[in-house]
Amino acid sequence: MRNKKSVKYAKYGYIFSLPFIITFLIFSLYPIIYTLVIGFTDLKGIGATKIHFLDDPLANFKSVLTNKTFRKALKNTVVIWLGNFFPQIVLALLLTAWFTDRRCKVKGQGVFKVLFYMPNIITAATIAILFGALFAYPTSPMNDLFKSMGWADEPIYFLQNKATAKGVIIFIQTWMWYGYTMVVMISGVLGINPEIFEAAEVDGANRTQTFFLITLPQIKTILLFTLVTSVVGGLNMFDIPKLFLDGGPDNATITTSVFIYKQAFAGSYLYNRAAAASVIMFIIIAIISAIMFQILKEDDEQSVYGKRKKRRV
Repeated sequence: MRNKKSVKYAKYGYIFSLPFIITFLIFSLYPIIYTLVIGFTDLKGIGATKIHFLDDPLANFKSVLTNKTFRKALKNTVVIWLGNFFPQIVLALLLTAWFTDRRCKVKGQGVFKVLFYMPNIITAATIAILFGALFAYPTSPMNDLFKSMGWADEPIYFLQNKATAKGVIIFIQTWMWYGYTMVVMISGVLGINPEIFEAAEVDGANRTQTFFLITLPQIKTILLFTLVTSVVGGLNMFDIPKLFLDGGPDNATITTSVFIYKQAFAGSYLYNRAAAASVIMFIIIAIISAIMFQILKEDDEQSVYGKRKKRRV
């Protein structure tokens, strides 16, 4: 006989989720919808209160897409992201293989992990000041190094060179995020059944074979997560390009987020064009993420189909 006074615990789940739902609706969903709406309007200028929808709803989007600075910002964003992502993922995978290999037995792993992760917890403003001082003109540690090595007779204005400025930002992004990527990878490897590695060791697999044939296939989902979060973070890159060089020199390091910021909060305060640029970037990120998830889904389906086929045979 069922107890009529049984407690329904489902309601407590809804109660505990209410704070998140309310916070999301106010601080995330509403701004997203508002941004989308003003992308179709003429909203601009400080203190503007009247909003009129444009006769051509896509006028702001066309203006942004044909803007040379936006195109340059989009190109810079992709180049900087690709430039820091590949070294970052390679370095994180090498460190992961080192830390998780049972045959290495690395002493003091905790200290190493903290040191590698530490750049990620330093504020962007601090890092911008640090590297600004390292490459300052006319006196800086880098200028002193070049003089002492005999590579330069006169002080070098490093950050006035477009390629150097972009390279420094790529290095900063790599240095800041490889530790975070490493921690995510290590957590994925630790979730693999240890018996698999033991069986591989018994079968005579060396470290390279174990890593490429066992570890990497097992953490494919973690790799996808890292790639998607890197795409989202990389295409929204703002703090270092803005605080370090403010997009200079000559827009060589301007990113789409810095472009959006300058459209909205500098000059003519073109909130409508900034909103249109934000929507465009949202669509680009959504499409890339969907493609990545689809690729993983197809790989998983092929893997499952292959295993079923082998069983039938």
